[in-house]
Amino acid sequence: MILIGMLHHRKDPTTVIKSYAYAVVAKAEGARFFYFSPGEVNFVNRTIRGQVYENGKWMARIMPFPDVIYNAGSPEKLAKSKEIIQKLKNEIPFTTHSIGNKWNVNERLKEANEFANYLIPTEIVKDTDHFFKFMAAFEKAVLKPIDGRKGQGIFLITKKEDAFLVRKDNTSTHYTREQLYDFIKSKISKGTHIMQPYIQSVTKSGQVFDFRLHVQKNGEGKWVITTIYPRIAPPGSIIANINNGGFTNYLDPFLQQEFKEEAFNIRRTLEYFSLALANHLDELQMIQFGEVIDEIGVDIGLDENHKIWIYEVNWRPGCPPAFYLELDVVINTIQYAMYLAKNQKAIVEKIKEIKEQSLGGQKERPVIAITGSAGKTTTKAFLASILAKKWNVFESKDYWNTTDHTKKHAAEIQASHEAVVLEYGMAYPGVITEHCSIIQPNISIVTNIGKAHVGNFGGDVKKVAHAKSELIHGMDQEGILVVNKDDANSTYLETQKFKGRIITIGVNSDADYRAYDVHFGDNGMNFKMELQGKEMMFFIPILGEHHVYNALNAIAVADYLGVAPLDIKLGLLFRKPPRRLTIYNCRDNITLLDDTVHSHPEGVRAAIDVLSNVGKHRKIAIIGQMRELGDLREEEYRKVGEYVYQQEIDILITYGFRTDDIGAQAKAKGFPPENVYHFTNKDKLHDLLAEIIEKDDTILVKGASKTNMFETVKFIDQTFK
Repeated sequence: MILIGMLHHRKDPTTVIKSYAYAVVAKAEGARFFYFSPGEVNFVNRTIRGQVYENGKWMARIMPFPDVIYNAGSPEKLAKSKEIIQKLKNEIPFTTHSIGNKWNVNERLKEANEFANYLIPTEIVKDTDHFFKFMAAFEKAVLKPIDGRKGQGIFLITKKEDAFLVRKDNTSTHYTREQLYDFIKSKISKGTHIMQPYIQSVTKSGQVFDFRLHVQKNGEGKWVITTIYPRIAPPGSIIANINNGGFTNYLDPFLQQEFKEEAFNIRRTLEYFSLALANHLDELQMIQFGEVIDEIGVDIGLDENHKIWIYEVNWRPGCPPAFYLELDVVINTIQYAMYLAKNQKAIVEKIKEIKEQSLGGQKERPVIAITGSAGKTTTKAFLASILAKKWNVFESKDYWNTTDHTKKHAAEIQASHEAVVLEYGMAYPGVITEHCSIIQPNISIVTNIGKAHVGNFGGDVKKVAHAKSELIHGMDQEGILVVNKDDANSTYLETQKFKGRIITIGVNSDADYRAYDVHFGDNGMNFKMELQGKEMMFFIPILGEHHVYNALNAIAVADYLGVAPLDIKLGLLFRKPPRRLTIYNCRDNITLLDDTVHSHPEGVRAAIDVLSNVGKHRKIAIIGQMRELGDLREEEYRKVGEYVYQQEIDILITYGFRTDDIGAQAKAKGFPPENVYHFTNKDKLHDLLAEIIEKDDTILVKGASKTNMFETVKFIDQTFK
């Protein structure tokens, strides 16, 4: 006769109501049963001082070690006895194993990929800045503690222009940005919190609902559905949890009422999903921990398109709130415990088999190389941020794009890296060919063909395109190539013999991935696009329409690699490369824009666009020397001068050799001469700035690293701190 031990953190079984049901069902199933807590285990003589249920009473008995243990106590409270429990696990099979908290389960499912598209993107709130970037992208988000239970501590936060509405249960509170800042800071100081975009699942009458899928293993060790039932929140609440005033309904009448002719199909979908997810999580547990699990409760929602979204996965779901189902849960648990005791050898063999299978069938690792006259680093940062939501990514450091850097990367990339994202710089012919000989990409992005380094190519942009085409010739010829359809010079790229797939991006063209309704937002850009057949709104936390192209490059590759749209949206909230239109908020409402890494004609015009769009009062442009333009320097400087005039900049200051050509052309077009300044001495430039900068000014500092224009950024920031 099989002996089942029920392990619980409480010493007294009379305080654990469900212990009675388990004792009675075990007897009915032909098993012996006793209740015990960790402190009653004696490893010397292999006995446990437990309690058995006899004649309506719990009686103390010295019991031998059981054949199987039903693990029923609180993991937190049993943690103080973890050494005893681990020793028991080494000798006796346990029915129940932890699959982790909300974050752990989310990460495990995401890595395995099979159910990743059902997950709501989830972020641990690192700091208040991180939270507000998230709100800029999603506008409606849920904040909750990482280890929360029973719907406790959940807030729905909605952005309302310059204010925020915070809802908890049936209560709503309006917050200013400053008040919400303090609220979030207080929350994350008291414990780890996660945030998710709000996925709405509502009835026809407007009440929030979800489904609880309760799945268990039976006496044959197979997953079965114990029950599926809807939970409906009280009017005005966002939480359908029973502990928060929610109520349950029967599945079929609810489906019929809400979905009519779709009711049967939705029921079948829920049933299939329940069993498929349970089997999947069970396999993941075997692969990662060498354990099997026996019971899960999954909370899911259905959006307006009837798409399933996983809210939470609980490994200790408790009995469904209906008296006649409690016995079903107990029967399955006891029968499975008996199966576990009888079939331990077969289960160990199955775990070994699943682990071995998981080692095979590895897919080719995406190795992505990015080149172009502008946007390499930002595209790389966007793409690495998105792919990191799914994989362990090797990302080259910002601006590490020489062939010597690529040699270092080749030595640093490990087998554990599931994707590689690199930028390949180029100033002369043959350089990109060398990059590809060191690390050959199977996915390539050419951001654009511009006039950066054009002086090294005799002033001929076609020769620049020829050198950039070395990436196309040097990559996997069956791979993926992403190009900018809006960039006229990209038509010079040599794609004729490329046998792989070419993906186009654009804003003004009918590209494969096209952004529209592009506009400036709070410290970033907003745009829309069609993705996987649906219109989506995106936000990137960096200013300038040119950065929308960089985001599109990343979106195109991520979508091709199977990243879910909401994870793409979340990944775009990236760690912005330094000194790329970085905003400094100085005293007296003075705004400083730092764009002091690279400088070429296209980049200067893009930065002036940003200044023109974000400056609300006087707009001051400080423009440094552009290098390697060769014979095109004078012509390109004149074009920039004309552009400054067209964009209605208020004050133009140039710095460096021959940059006075920019100011001369601006004046020739009608720019007020008294508002044009030129310097070759940085100290004198700084003296002028200290004198002329006023309250509410917006100042752009644009220049290449080699001209040390960042010194001017530091001077302004310190002077007007």
